[in-house]
Amino acid sequence: MVKIRLRRMGAKKNPFYRIVVADSLSPRDGKCIEEIGTYNPLVSPSEIKVDVERAQYWIKNGAQPTDTVRALLKKASAAQSPAPEAPEEPEAPGGEDSQQV
Repeated sequence: MVKIRLRRMGAKKNPFYRIVVADSLSPRDGKCIEEIGTYNPLVSPSEIKVDVERAQYWIKNGAQPTDTVRALLKKASAAQSPAPEAPEEPEAPGGEDSQQV
């Protein structure tokens, strides 16, 4: 089975992660199929860079993201796409000046 998961990089007590597509049987920091992003939890706010198109491609082809990666993908896709605008409500007939008695 193919998984989308984190690979730990960086020094001791200074973690930095790469988001990778890898076989579920390979070691955490072992061979991967493709690197699709990075995650730096030490900066405030956390820095998440993900190739969302590649992540969607792998998910469509059966790759299972881990719980942590799933949450990061949601944050990354929400940050990249602008917030949808709320539809405006129609104005009442007669405008603001009309008063009902």
